Amino acid sequence: MTKIYIYVVDRDIGFAPNPFFSYCTLATCKPKIRNTASIDDWVIGVGGRRLKATGKCIYAMKVSEKITFNEYWNDIRFRTKRPVRNGSKVTIVGDNIYHFDEQTNQWHQAHSHHSLPDGSLNEFNLKRDTLSKNVLISNQFYYFGTEAPTIPAEMLEEIQYINAVGHRVYRFETASKIVAWIQNNYKHSINQLIGFPFELDKSESHYSVKTNRMTKATISK
Repeated sequence: MTKIYIYVVDRDIGFAPNPFFSYCTLATCKPKIRNTASIDDWVIGVGGRRLKATGKCIYAMKVSEKITFNEYWNDIRFRTKRPVRNGSKVTIVGDNIYHFDEQTNQWHQAHSHHSLPDGSLNEFNLKRDTLSKNVLISNQFYYFGTEAPTIPAEMLEEIQYINAVGHRVYRFETASKIVAWIQNNYKHSINQLIGFPFELDKSESHYSVKTNRMTKATISK
């Protein structure tokens, strides 16, 4: 049974989701969604008060693949999504950051938005991110970012959606009007960056789930 997951995007720097390099990916955060979402399900991120985008559609992705961290790390298609901390703002926020070494029984976390500022392991982020070992991949997505359109209020009211912590899950038939509205109005914008992430200018920052804050980092070039 196809489902639609809707949640509030609290931070939007291009990391989770990562809409760059031809695929929209959800590889960190939202472990419950990454655990339970299946191929052909939809994940929709709605803006909230922090981004001053309440009720706006930040992105929508139809899940085309569900793979493990190791598969994501080793797949040549997603090498460009490995973070390059002295690269451009787009490459800095790469979300392909985890792989598990079965010989040493250890997780490896790349220098990234979720590592510590010096590139060392952020155990709090690792623990939260690896509550799910799955990465959601989409080759059918709409990423609006700063150009996020407002979802018609009557559609959100019809499914009794409110901006709150956590995510909501709907049968496809229940919330299909939202997907149809996106597809009909933005059919020429599929798989494109319609707008940049709200906080792409903070791409060099590091986030910690322990403090729920982003900290600045100095990048050597």
